[in-house]
Amino acid sequence: MPAPGFAVLADLAENFGDGDIHFTSRGNVQIRGISHVGAFADAAEEEKLVPSPAHDRVRNIIQSPLTGRVGGKADVSDLVQDFDAALIAQPSLATLPGRTLIAFDDGRGDVLGERPDVGVVAHDDDTFELILGGTTSGLVVSRDAVVDALIATALTWNDTRGSAWRIAEAGAAEELRAAVAEKLGERADLRDPTPDHEFDATAGLSKQIGWIDQPDGRVSLAAGLRFGVLPGRLARAIAHTQVPVHITPWYSLILHDLDEEVAEQVVKVMAPNGLIFDRKSTWLRVTACTGRPGCQKSLADTRGDASHAIAQGRLPEGRIHFSGCERRCGKPKGGYIDYLATGDGEYEVTSVD
Repeated sequence: MPAPGFAVLADLAENFGDGDIHFTSRGNVQIRGISHVGAFADAAEEEKLVPSPAHDRVRNIIQSPLTGRVGGKADVSDLVQDFDAALIAQPSLATLPGRTLIAFDDGRGDVLGERPDVGVVAHDDDTFELILGGTTSGLVVSRDAVVDALIATALTWNDTRGSAWRIAEAGAAEELRAAVAEKLGERADLRDPTPDHEFDATAGLSKQIGWIDQPDGRVSLAAGLRFGVLPGRLARAIAHTQVPVHITPWYSLILHDLDEEVAEQVVKVMAPNGLIFDRKSTWLRVTACTGRPGCQKSLADTRGDASHAIAQGRLPEGRIHFSGCERRCGKPKGGYIDYLATGDGEYEVTSVD
């Protein structure tokens, strides 16, 4: 999103919500605490934030945020735009489950680590492997067949899923692989799936925080947020940078194409105001659901309790998630230490693989 868009989000949050912009684990933004729903909807449409009302619940598309600028085996940004247009052009795909996650990984393994339902991961600029049910499938296509392969996958899944929401949970990856290969014919190459260890499992948040030099001499700045909450005032400051910004699935954002002098000023001004540029910060490895008072189902003030634990320095190493109820909203992908609320300020602590 162009940086000025953050001023638009700040207006919406302050005029209709709780004043903050909330990031999600799918790289989306939420405005919470809306009281005048109709007025908010009108304002969002006026700002052209609803490009496809029929499909917007299923347009959960993430890409490697540094693609085309730093690292990776291919630039996937044009594929994202082409796929989005093709998705909107298919009326039947508006009925995909809203939890469907679609990913374009440029070969570094960062968004593959989010275990998307459908997607591709690059082997090189013209070779892409289909992701099904959160892992590589061994079905390989060229760049010009990527969009067709993904649309065929989405259509087949939607036609055959019944009441299932997720491909992995339905155990449907092998069936989909065979069906899509048949549809693509000679445009698809079936191989053994690429092993997970060939991708960097730490390529996401831990590698994408702080100062990142771009080959063109400019800088990308990646910053985390405490519990993924961006205050309206900080959003307005970001808007002044006038650069492209990516919102990531790791409760962070990346400002691209900054001159070095400007990047230094951004860090100087925004670090004391809440953006986290230190990749060793404890705040980056501790997440929490909304908790009380924002969620009626929560048994505890998860974010308040997590903040207190961080301040006391009494949390174990590794990724940690505080959950207010059994739903465990926003939990990390992969292994983490689970703090599940059993009452006000009381938690059951377990390790999740």
